[in-house]
Amino acid sequence: MVVLITGGAGFIGSTLAEKLLNAGERVITIDNFDNYYDIQLKKQNISTLIGNSNYKIYTADILDNKSLDKIFEENKIDTVVHLAACVGVRNSFKNPAKYINTNIKGTINILKKIKKYNVEKIIFASSSSVYGNRREVKFKEDFTNLQPISPYAVTKLTAEKIIYSFTKNSNLHAVCLRFFTVYGPRQRPDLAIRKFTDSIKNNTPLYIYGDGSTIRDYTYIDDVVSGICAAIKYEKTPYEIINIGGNNPIKLYDAVTTIEKVLNKKATIKHCPPQKGDVKKTAADITKARNLLNYNPQISFEHGIKNFIDWYYKN
Repeated sequence: MVVLITGGAGFIGSTLAEKLLNAGERVITIDNFDNYYDIQLKKQNISTLIGNSNYKIYTADILDNKSLDKIFEENKIDTVVHLAACVGVRNSFKNPAKYINTNIKGTINILKKIKKYNVEKIIFASSSSVYGNRREVKFKEDFTNLQPISPYAVTKLTAEKIIYSFTKNSNLHAVCLRFFTVYGPRQRPDLAIRKFTDSIKNNTPLYIYGDGSTIRDYTYIDDVVSGICAAIKYEKTPYEIINIGGNNPIKLYDAVTTIEKVLNKKATIKHCPPQKGDVKKTAADITKARNLLNYNPQISFEHGIKNFIDWYYKN
């Protein structure tokens, strides 16, 4: 099987590529090496993959149709895992047009190439942010009247709907995976767990926006990758939306306490006003993932934090 991963040098993409290569699959990756964070971190993510005869990476942008044609022409692709996106809820308020371009127009470009080159399947990286603020204990995929509260979340929900329209008018199979707060080795420097770890280790202020009572369903990277791999194999229905969560929502203060415990250091906490676009809670109902993908998260939050901090010190 030949799998194309967009955003393949990033946190999730590089970890997925490594997993697929270890399983004997061919992996083609696209990444534009955007400077949203240090490009060297992306290069480090894929450094152990370069040289593998089953691995190929293209420096390209999903908005560049000529580059996409070249990639699809040169490789007989079976499945696309579409991870490339402008990321970050808060940052999406600063430049919503860029998010619309990359996350919506870029997704349409990928879908057009999939249709043109007869690719069978797309796995799309959606987000728990599409749910907005909900009062329910757990978030289910069949919730109606979703009201996302950031431009980033709007682009992800829109992309889901566009993908659905393609499946209704072609032979394309699609699985949209709504990821819940992914963390672990190779995590981006702008994400909370890594920022908290930096602050505690370096004795700098740890900024908490709000009162610390917000809740996140942290999901370890290996569990996320197992969900993606299962979605690649899924064939029973032409279109599904599936939550990929850790199944153990945790308050922000408890997350900080766990990091303090593993580092054996106390945080210097500074409280700030809540930020635009931050939801109060994410909590995945993973019943559907269990039933359709045999998905069952294996890594507890504390175990995952230990693994992340081990990697953090080595890198």
